[in-house]
Amino acid sequence: MTVLSAPAQAATGPTAYVANFYGNTLSVVDTSTNTVTGSIDVGSRPVGVAVDPADAHAYVTNYNEATVSAIDTDTNAVTATIAVGSNPLNVAFSPSGTRAYVTNSGSTTVSVINTATNAVSATVPVGISPNGVAVAPSGATAYVTNSDEATVSVIDTATNTVTATVPVGASPAGVAVSPSGTAAYVTNSGGTTVSVIDTTTNAVSATIAVGTAPNSVAFDASGARAYVADRGSDDVKVIDTSTATVTATVPVGDGPARVEPAPSGTAVYATNVDAGTVSVIDTGTNAVTATIDGFSGPYGLAFASAPSPGEKADIKVGLTAQPHLSLLAPYLSYTLTAHNVGPQAVTSATLTAKLPAGARATNLAAGCTAATTTVTCTYGAIANNASVNKTFRVPLQLLSLGPVKVSGLRTASAPTDPNPANDSASVTCNAITVLLVTCP
Repeated sequence: MTVLSAPAQAATGPTAYVANFYGNTLSVVDTSTNTVTGSIDVGSRPVGVAVDPADAHAYVTNYNEATVSAIDTDTNAVTATIAVGSNPLNVAFSPSGTRAYVTNSGSTTVSVINTATNAVSATVPVGISPNGVAVAPSGATAYVTNSDEATVSVIDTATNTVTATVPVGASPAGVAVSPSGTAAYVTNSGGTTVSVIDTTTNAVSATIAVGTAPNSVAFDASGARAYVADRGSDDVKVIDTSTATVTATVPVGDGPARVEPAPSGTAVYATNVDAGTVSVIDTGTNAVTATIDGFSGPYGLAFASAPSPGEKADIKVGLTAQPHLSLLAPYLSYTLTAHNVGPQAVTSATLTAKLPAGARATNLAAGCTAATTTVTCTYGAIANNASVNKTFRVPLQLLSLGPVKVSGLRTASAPTDPNPANDSASVTCNAITVLLVTCP
């Protein structure tokens, strides 16, 4: 099926991010429909993609620019561009999501990014032409393939030093660590094999014959199967990890570069860089069930779980008024409420209140500002089913007698609010005199 590029929008199912090496963009794919729903401009020649464990950010390596683009997965907008080493190829997050490791193929280094600051916190020398990178489930070790050295560098993530160098096959490219953390599989793209590294001994314990120029490898969630993209054979091999043998061969498109199991476990996606397509493989039948068109040199691929609209954080706006009457300084006291009806937590929000003509706000709560007849209040994190109130006053002397209407509106929030129906509220008081005012 052919899909057209469109502005980035929220997906209804898990999202797949696909790096277009020839298009300088990242395609956004809704995996519930296997359609491209958006396109994000990134740097020149994007290659690798990874999504952090919280599904909050995607990092994309820009090969020609020596940068990494950081993308907010809620808005699909680039929020930072991080300078790394020359010709970055791949990126992997630590299990905690606090660090990202980037292989710089032109610098013989790995850049360690502090994800809180989006800045490089360490640079680790490794072998020649580092390519693939994977972090162990424990987070204690990272594995890096050195393509021009036929080795794998083992990095101690606590000290950011190489503690072992493991000889493997010719031109190692991809690497993946099993969910148990006991084995690292390495694709030898200069040959026809996958090297299995025992992570306890840092030695090759098995060599599995696959296809020509295997480029990447990924495990399913159980670790029972490993999937290998054989770029030279135009297929995906399925390995039974208990026997270290190939049990199925799935023909895909021309030049499969990356293979990744979907979060559901029912499908595996393969990027076909030379065909400009992505193949979707049913893990139960080991058959291609869909081919998605519309890419330009699709290479890296990563998934982010996308909540349905009913599963996102939803702010309900509330507004109440209370008269405070006296001869000296009568006023109306307003409470502008952001109530998170959940189920996700709100990380930030902005609500505004519109006052009648000629009115002004005083005694503003912290986080609120006033400009002419508009009050703007900012809110921090709000847990599921929690509320945060902001208050302000409107002096009655500045109001005309009669109905006094003030309206509240949610103008911004994160994550994206899925329900505009409860984004506004209003309250109308009736001023007969400055000493006689009623509010609902």
